[in-house]
Amino acid sequence: MDQAEQLRNIIKKQNQKRHIARVITVTSGKGGVGKSSVTINLALQMKKLGKRVIILDADFGLANVEIMLGIRPMYSLADVLYHGKDVKDIITTTPMGLNFISGGSGLRELVDMTREQLSMLVQKLYELDELADIVIIDTGAGISESVLEFVAVSSEVLLIATPEPTSLTDAYALLKTLHKKEEFLPENTTIKLIANRTFSSKDGKDLYDKLNVVAERFLNFKLEYLGNIPHDQNIMRACIQQKPIIMAYPNSPASLALEQLAIQLSDTDAAVLQNKKGISQMFASLLHFRKR
Repeated sequence: MDQAEQLRNIIKKQNQKRHIARVITVTSGKGGVGKSSVTINLALQMKKLGKRVIILDADFGLANVEIMLGIRPMYSLADVLYHGKDVKDIITTTPMGLNFISGGSGLRELVDMTREQLSMLVQKLYELDELADIVIIDTGAGISESVLEFVAVSSEVLLIATPEPTSLTDAYALLKTLHKKEEFLPENTTIKLIANRTFSSKDGKDLYDKLNVVAERFLNFKLEYLGNIPHDQNIMRACIQQKPIIMAYPNSPASLALEQLAIQLSDTDAAVLQNKKGISQMFASLLHFRKR
């Protein structure tokens, strides 16, 4: 019995009696479209709605969440794997009360885990499932293998794009590459588009229509449209202050739009939530396909 099979068996036994967090994976076809900013602000808005939210920063390269929040975590997921830390020990709470975990090198090293580390990780990640109602994974940008792995095994994905032609092209490239991956099952994944930096609500809907029509025609799956976030100069001002815009400028157009998007996410159809995997099951799927 291989490690992935062991992990699936453990999870099967545990799923009947444990709380399972809703996992939302946020991605984009290219950098610079506001993905991490959307992640942070949606997390804060959902926290205001009474949800227990934890961000997992799965961007190995830039760690944008850390930079934007102006924090430097003492620990990462690697400390759970190799230094005996519990999940609660590696959670950093920001000054605005947002909980955050740095993936660090731990995400890369999953494939090299021993049997004992594997069993330990399952139990520790169930702790994360129980500590949060929602885990938001902020992936890297683009179509690197590490990004596609997370998106492919996610049941709920937010795709961030802007009306710029290059953003549209790169978003489609991500979908096209994702579609070729064996582990990606469109029937088990909901991909919702958020149009960022739009100059009108029509811009956002047009962006969705263009992307969805090619996804349906050439990739045979349908996207959902969550909504748009208007272009707002206060976003740059908030970024310079290293504050989320909903904290720095709560009544700005972008903040109000983010509030509505968070409400829509919180009101997600029950059928979608029934398919939620939880963070433990997601990592089990990651390991399974890496081992093949």
